Amino acid sequence: QVQLVESGGGLVQAGGSLRLSCAASSSSTIASVGAMGWYRQAPGKQRELVADIRSEGSANYADSVKGRFTISRDNAKNTVYLQMNSLKPEDTAVYYCNARIRLVFSGPRDYWGQGTQVTVSS
Repeated sequence: QVQLVESGGGLVQAGGSLRLSCAASSSSTIASVGAMGWYRQAPGKQRELVADIRSEGSANYADSVKGRFTISRDNAKNTVYLQMNSLKPEDTAVYYCNARIRLVFSGPRDYWGQGTQVTVSS
């Protein structure tokens, strides 16, 4: 079993910053961690990709966050980060961490965190 534990959400004024973290852990041995990413879901809307990052460091961003958000990862800690600057009220959503993880003797699977609320006030 794999756990993705998120932290760093909260309430911030427009123009402010937050940094989200997501650490992957397992009672079994993790053989490899592939792409890691952040998604978000606002009330009444579908879950959407915010940013993802490959194990070698290449990243992909939604157009709405380019230039404001930066995704990074620490492979030694199986942790992914999302630095969010110049936040806007429309960034308000529950943010979910996602990771493709392969345990020893298993094939790769996608795992999700429990979600962390980000609220940006105007």
